[in-house]
Parts: sequence; structure tokens; C-alpha cells
Amino acid sequence: MENTFAELTTEKINPATAHIDECSTLEMVKLINDEDKKIAAAVEKTLPEIARAVDAIAESFSGGGRLFYIGAGTSGRLGVLDASECPPTFGVNPEMVQGLIAGGVGALIRAVEGAEDSLTLAEKDLTEKNFCAADILVGITASGRTPYVLGGINFAKKLGAITVGVSCVENSALAKIVDIAITPVTGAEALTGSTRMKAGTATKMVLNMLTTAAMIKIGKVRGNLMICVQATNEKLRDRLKRINKLLA
Repeated sequence: MENTFAELTTEKINPATAHIDECSTLEMVKLINDEDKKIAAAVEKTLPEIARAVDAIAESFSGGGRLFYIGAGTSGRLGVLDASECPPTFGVNPEMVQGLIAGGVGALIRAVEGAEDSLTLAEKDLTEKNFCAADILVGITASGRTPYVLGGINFAKKLGAITVGVSCVENSALAKIVDIAITPVTGAEALTGSTRMKAGTATKMVLNMLTTAAMIKIGKVRGNLMICVQATNEKLRDRLKRINKLLA
């Protein structure tokens, strides 16, 4: 039986921060920092699954496939953020990595009520992008049970596409249906249920690895230099000059 919301790790009350509202400012930020220290260790435990996902993404890219992220709220915003950073960083077509958020572009700055609870909306969004079996879908949901994400994953599986799930709760509904489950269990948040904090940070770390490592594998990096960076401002023009000197 699927866990109720109250049973989810990300929804539990954190005893370490139970009196955070009574702390001095310095004590307050120390408590938050203490919780943040646990994030990298949680992500580290998922490295084998992250590596499997990277290999699948790189193979898809090499065959002309695309990477799609889908999520709602914070999870959706993180997917859109990572996707939007790939073209300037690696010089790739914006179509190569795309982020979809429940409720559309407007949901990036303002919550769209009810969008994340739809099991069919993601299928519509993906169909509009001509999602196909050659593409890869990464579903992002801290709770591992967001209907928008689960509906999208089920649609992708019907098409025969590889699916990846990023969540922060053990044995989640998402983890049970994807081909590759990446589950950094970050525990109770400093503020109960505020998954924009530890869960969000862990998710950002995972997404960074997925695209960065996949781009390295398809030749967008030499050594540790971004050889395809787009020189769209003074800083990047200067960086590109330094890279060219190093590679000369």
C-alpha cells in the first residue's frame, strides 16, 4: 500500500529543528547548515544509479534522442533550470534537453493549482513535444508520488522510452515504475515538508551530474574545459580565449 503523506520521509517533523523559531539568527542558520551537510552523503549512495542514467542519456544523445525532465513545483523548476543551462554551457540545441513543469511556463513563478494532480496532463505536454521512444524521460518528484510525473512516466513507458525517476523517499511509487530509480533519501526537512530545501538541493546535485557527465561522454568537454561554451558575454568571451590558449 502506498504511504500516506504523513508517512513520507520528506514530511516528517525534524526533532533537531523543533525549536528553530526560538533560536538566535546564528543558531538558526547553523541548524539549517547542519541539515544541509547530510545531502552529499545521501546523493553519494545513489551514484551507481546516476551512472546508469548518464550512460543511457549519452547513448540517447548519440543516436539523436533528447532528454526531458518533468516535474511540478520546485521539482519542475529545477528541471527547467538544468535544461536551460545546457545550451550556453555546452553549445547544444535547446531542443536537446527540455524541462516541462506542471501548469506550463507560468508555473515557474506562480503555482498553478491542481496541475500537479493530473494524471493525463504530462501525456499532453509530452505529445506536444513529439516525445518518442528514442528520447529519455526523467521524472522528478521529492515525494515520489506526484500524479503529473507518474502519468508522464507511464506514457513514456508505453512508447518504449527509457525512464528515470528522481525522488527523495524510500520505496516510492515513482521508483517502482521507472527503469532507473535515483533516490537520495535526505530525511526530514529543517522546515517540515519544505522540500525546496534538502530534497531540492539533492535533486539539483543529481541533475547537474546527469547532464554534465552525459555531455562529457559525447565530447562537449576536453580535460575539464567546456570547449563548446557559447561566448555570449564578456566573461564567456574571456573564458573562451583562455580555453583556446590552453588547447593550442
